[in-house]
Formats: sequence, structure tokens, C-alpha cells
Amino acid sequence: LMANFAKKANVGPMAAVAGVLADLAVSDMINEDCEVAVVENGGEVSAMSNIPIDVMLSAGDISLSNFFCFRLTVFPIGIATSSGRFSHAFSFGEAEAATTFCKTAGLADAASTAVCNVVKGNKYSDAINRGIEIARSISDVDGVLIIYHDLIGTFGKIPQLIKVKSEK
Repeated sequence: LMANFAKKANVGPMAAVAGVLADLAVSDMINEDCEVAVVENGGEVSAMSNIPIDVMLSAGDISLSNFFCFRLTVFPIGIATSSGRFSHAFSFGEAEAATTFCKTAGLADAASTAVCNVVKGNKYSDAINRGIEIARSISDVDGVLIIYHDLIGTFGKIPQLIKVKSEK
């Protein structure tokens, strides 16, 4: 599974580990008749549910981090976020967040790595556009949201954005 997703995204197979593990766990939960199955594994989310689920985007100390969430209503869904700034994982890119949406978290994981890897440089809009082009080139990527230097770029279908209510 990891090798297949990595090949589609033109990255190494380790780029899909967390997403594939999340997918496998959700699959087991569904096989045990769970009606709501959600696994988050280091920024990768696999979900299958009969009710809407809200998933927050956390991207370090940027102003948009923890400010909004994605309302998930179409399942199955896989979400992955790669970051060149706020992650323990190595990235060739510099995006604060490169979040991809697919039917599986394994593909989303590999795709977000590929997208993040090209988002770099001082021409921020150009960098975001390079990431969007990579996302567009990977079959079965439904959408992408890229945050780079407080600019946002999107492509395709992304879940509804919901403002997170402040506790203050």
C-alpha cells in the first residue's frame, strides 16, 4: 500500500506510513461495525462516519493555526498535512501547511509530502501555485489547501471551513 501511494505521488514509501496505518485502523473499526471511525496519526486522518465530524488544522504558531476546522460530511475521507516548519518529519519544502484531501489517508499522506516539498522560496504566490500544480497532477487527490507566509491557496474540493469558537 505505502509503495503504491508513494509511486502515485512520486515520493518515497515512508511518506505514506502514518496515513496507511490510519486507513488500516479505520478499516478494522468498520469491520467491527463501528458507525463512527476516526484515526488521527501525526497529522494524517482517516475517517468513515454516519455523522459529520470536525477536524481542526493545527500548524504551529501561524495566525491561522487552530482558527478553523474542516467539517467532514463525505466519507470515506483521508486528510494529511505536511509542514516544512512545524513538523518532526523531514521536508524539502517550507510551507506552514500543505493539506491534501483524498479518499484514503495513505494517498493524502504521500500527496501532502509531494506538495509541501515544492512550496519554498521568496515568491510566495508562485510557491503555492507550484504546490497546487503538484496536487493537480496526482490522480485521486480531491483537493488541497496550502498555507505559506500567511497566504492561502486551494484547489479542488475541500471540506467546508468552520471557524473555531474561542474559549475567551
